[in-house]
Amino acid sequence: MTRLLVAGSLLVAAPLGPTLEQSPIRFEEIAAAAGVRTTHQTRTFDGPYADTLRMFTTGGASAAVADFDNDGLDDLFVTSSERGSRNRLFHNDGGLKFTDVTDRAGVGGGNDAKSIVADALWFDYDNDGWCDLLVVRFGTPILYRNQGNGRFIDVSAASGLTTFANSIAAIALDYDNDGRLDLLLGHYFAPINLIDLPTTKVLPHDLDSASNGGGVALWRNAGGGRFVDVTRAAGLGEHTGWTLDVGHGDFNNDGLQDVYLANDYGTDRLFMNQGGGRFRDVTATAIGFDTKKGMNVEVADYDNDGWLDIYTTNIHDEYMKECAMLWHNNGDGTFTDLSRETGTCDTLWGWGAKFADFDNDGWLDLFVTNGLRSAGPDNYIPVLVKMITAPGVDFSDLRNWPAIGNMTWSGYQRKKLHRNLGDHTFREMAAEAGVDNDLDGRGVAIADFDNDGRLDLYQTSANQPALLYRGLAPRPGNWVQLALTGRSPRDAVGARVTLTAAGRTQIREVDGGNGYAGQSTERVHVGIGDATRVDSLTIRWPDGQVEQFDVQVNRLTRIRQGEAARAR
Repeated sequence: MTRLLVAGSLLVAAPLGPTLEQSPIRFEEIAAAAGVRTTHQTRTFDGPYADTLRMFTTGGASAAVADFDNDGLDDLFVTSSERGSRNRLFHNDGGLKFTDVTDRAGVGGGNDAKSIVADALWFDYDNDGWCDLLVVRFGTPILYRNQGNGRFIDVSAASGLTTFANSIAAIALDYDNDGRLDLLLGHYFAPINLIDLPTTKVLPHDLDSASNGGGVALWRNAGGGRFVDVTRAAGLGEHTGWTLDVGHGDFNNDGLQDVYLANDYGTDRLFMNQGGGRFRDVTATAIGFDTKKGMNVEVADYDNDGWLDIYTTNIHDEYMKECAMLWHNNGDGTFTDLSRETGTCDTLWGWGAKFADFDNDGWLDLFVTNGLRSAGPDNYIPVLVKMITAPGVDFSDLRNWPAIGNMTWSGYQRKKLHRNLGDHTFREMAAEAGVDNDLDGRGVAIADFDNDGRLDLYQTSANQPALLYRGLAPRPGNWVQLALTGRSPRDAVGARVTLTAAGRTQIREVDGGNGYAGQSTERVHVGIGDATRVDSLTIRWPDGQVEQFDVQVNRLTRIRQGEAARAR
């Protein structure tokens, strides 16, 4: 086996050392062999501000996982952002081999003369049992309806999703519990056409508390293939931050999906679902206000106390010393940032991050991508600091930002893998596990692509190749996997699983795309360590029904609401 090292744009295979062979978590990079080594291309612009605009739009390297043809294997959709470049749909053929089926499926478009692809999301908007695809853009989104025969049709115009916005993130959730999945889109820039600039004042006006961003949009699924903008009616319309990611979960265990917004250049926001289609901003009392650069929203119960916690990445480089934030849910409506105490603070220039139990020991580990721009030997940060510290600078004006040319800006950063030690601390071990590449990472999508019970991860990178890491933990614990089908929504997004084995209780919620630029599998995966049986498994479905099921260990079990579980 080999570990992937990166020198500039050169991928080099190096032998694994003895430390890696003994690691409890181990991966092998196989993107090329699997057929999914695709290179993301960032958007290029014309005119005197081309380099600066390109820097501010280097997101867009995203991946989304779903079993689009219902054959029992998770497939993969990967985006690109350059004008004329194509997104890719990879069909999982089994045996960790994929085939590019983009042309047959008809989902490669989106990067036209006026639009920039930034993210992607699978969700079954019409509850017909086939997952549909949303392509998120700086522009208007594209909604593809799955025809069930390997092909998709563009239904964007009829859907009502025709409002221009600089969208960079999306999740699907049933915020009003009507059985249909709604959409929450995060907008980065205000709704200004970056390709045909009406003004040079398009950047954040303040680097710590900018309020001239795009905010969010909540689109209610009205049925019949139509979506309606209910942002203001739901209580989200006053937010005008530079939203980089959005995430959801039931944070107060009341059966309603709540929302967290990660904002660049200013404070994150937490909105609690009040029922009746309304949210309440509880930021001040729940987490307080910050001046950080929020990049990612990941939700999980990392300490197995029965309450969902939140992890958001920030920037930690030679200029900005911002910790990531691990918001521990105190169970009383408040959260405490324990990133320093747990050892998850310094993730460098962080982007996508996901919790997953990579060794199946019953404790969720954490993988984090990082790095902004790897280029030449000169460092852009001293040049930037000179501009930032000059008096009276209008940060929003493109004309005031120094040219970056071939300079590096917080680049060549090693990825972070934090192993959960089960004692409220984590140990960083990316090098031991073989995932410490130094590409400019963006999104991460987790799935068990070969159905062997060991989770794999797919990493996208800006203007660089994507990586597929196959999970090879040498002595993994036992595990349970569940594929859930609800009555409505069919995706079972929002369903909560509570599993007890060997005296340890864990919870999982099916989410609709949490994590920056990456949607992971909708399957529920629970590691149970040395336990050989499941003592109890309870599912609270999105409509509130609670059922108990018997499941087998080391099996994928399919569970349909109201029916007995079926082991594969």
